[in-house]
Amino acid sequence: MSKYQCVCGYVYDPEAGDPENGIAPGTAFEDVPEDWTCPICGLTKDAFTEI
Repeated sequence: MSKYQCVCGYVYDPEAGDPENGIAPGTAFEDVPEDWTCPICGLTKDAFTEI
């Protein structure tokens, strides 16, 4: 699975997920809810690019 980086530098790793914000490990970025925001800067998913 690809990782995705926010413009602030935070990297969403699907293997790790974002459990502190309700995203279980193993959750593909495409399956992350649209209302999820970057845990660092608060931007929405459209601020992320695949890396």
